[in-house]
Amino acid sequence: MKRFPRSLQFRISWIYMLISFVTIGIIGAVLYFGISRVVLNDSIQSSNMAISKSGTLVEMYIDRLKVLSTLLARSPQTIQTLSSQTKAGEKDELQFINNVLLSDSYIKSVVVIGKDGYVLSNEKKLNMRRSSDMMNEPWYVAAINSTNPALTSARMQKFSMDKNNWVISMSQEIKDADNRNLGVVLLDIEYKGIEDYLNDLKLGSKGFAFIINSKGEIVYHKDPAYFTDQNKQEQLRKISMSEQGFDQTQNLLVYKTKLQNSDWTLVGVSSLDGLQQVRNQLLRSFAIVGLGLLLLIIVVSPFIAKSITRPIHRLEQAMQKVETGTLEVSVPETGVTEVQGLAQHFNTMVSEIRRLMQEIETKEKALHAYELSVLHSQINPHFLYNTLDTIVWMAEFNESERVISTTKALAKFFQLSLSGGSEMTTIENEMNHVAQYLFIQKERYGEKLHYDIHFDPALSAKVIPKIILQPLVENAIYHGIREKDGPGFLQITCGSTADGNVIFVVKDDGVGFDPDSRKEAAGIGTSSSLPKLGGVGINNVDDRLKLYYGREYGVTLQSSLGEGTTVTILIP
Repeated sequence: MKRFPRSLQFRISWIYMLISFVTIGIIGAVLYFGISRVVLNDSIQSSNMAISKSGTLVEMYIDRLKVLSTLLARSPQTIQTLSSQTKAGEKDELQFINNVLLSDSYIKSVVVIGKDGYVLSNEKKLNMRRSSDMMNEPWYVAAINSTNPALTSARMQKFSMDKNNWVISMSQEIKDADNRNLGVVLLDIEYKGIEDYLNDLKLGSKGFAFIINSKGEIVYHKDPAYFTDQNKQEQLRKISMSEQGFDQTQNLLVYKTKLQNSDWTLVGVSSLDGLQQVRNQLLRSFAIVGLGLLLLIIVVSPFIAKSITRPIHRLEQAMQKVETGTLEVSVPETGVTEVQGLAQHFNTMVSEIRRLMQEIETKEKALHAYELSVLHSQINPHFLYNTLDTIVWMAEFNESERVISTTKALAKFFQLSLSGGSEMTTIENEMNHVAQYLFIQKERYGEKLHYDIHFDPALSAKVIPKIILQPLVENAIYHGIREKDGPGFLQITCGSTADGNVIFVVKDDGVGFDPDSRKEAAGIGTSSSLPKLGGVGINNVDDRLKLYYGREYGVTLQSSLGEGTTVTILIP
């Protein structure tokens, strides 16, 4: 083991010097042609990549606009509004249009027009031809059949040379469930939305970029004169039809890229400025550096070989320790760049292994604890005893129908609690579970307790951890409504937030409490997340949800004395 590093060092030293001498000799022989080709190819590649990247950005932006237009055209709200005789839902559709406008600052206007001439738009005054049968309007039929964006001036006006008045128009047909035409969605995007992606292209002092469509019409050029000068437009058409590549006679590079999902072609013309200057500079620099390197290589090659082998040897020793199960190791990140990277990745790997092992151990303990808590919350003996006592009381008074309904509710409650041994359930089952619980409590408390349950049916099949609502409802009854003078009201709702999350709200009008004083009384301090309220507790539900979904989700609580308590659950 001791001889191997020295042998490797000797071999690296001599091989390094030999390769260096041969390399310098070969480079000296083919200096001019080799460097010229590399610099030329690099310049061509850089220019091509820059044009291709800009084209990709424009493609992505067009795709995004098409997604927005399709989203508007296929929206149930849009279809409902245009299908309705009374145009019901107009307010919501306008809000939908405003949301689309807010999603992209370059969108100048959004127009939804029905085949009967009915219009919804953010623009107050639209200058466009309309009739009771829009299928008789040529521009409407053209909009239906169009699948490509088009450069126009302000809607239905003569083309103006004011770039601030230019727009890129996109259209999408609106169809009903029977695939019949209902209308058209029109999006007008400011010309600047496309221009900003192309203005900063570095193509040399004589270079330029332009976009031309399949009809030979100019869509973009940095100089507005190309939109009115026929001769200049013809020059661009010839360039767009010419072969792609580098023209040595004119020292110009032409690169073309077809923009997907449109009939546009982005053409870049680069003059590759400074190519000859770079060649000359490289030639002079290489002559000087080459002589210096020959001397330097002879002197430093032994030291370089040693610096390479030393960290490799340290890394090998560290790996042997890891093989024996020792994870408390670290390798100095020294040596050449590749060896530094290898040492860094090794240290990161060992650190990550340690972290994952600790995380697995912690999660296993937490999951075990939460499993016990869940089992405890599933079968609450006090709740069972009280319910059975209530059933006995009903039986003594010969209230057989109430006995039957309460017993069925209790059976259904425990059936949903167990849910086949699974920790997960659906929102529909969770809300049904709480409904059975509240039915039983209503039988106990009578007019003391009133409640309302509501959830969005679209969320019925959403899978969530089970028994996250019942502990919250139990706390609301025992610590809020039961302590209140007179009847109390409990409301449970479930719906979606604007960003697509699911939200549960348990709200009571009970006695309420001061969260800070409750924390201090429990001895947990003001830094704790939630107060303990008895039973399994809100903290148990919060911890379970954070374990499943992350720290940004879970339970939040708002309460004040005499005004009731609101508990909110947020899950993705």
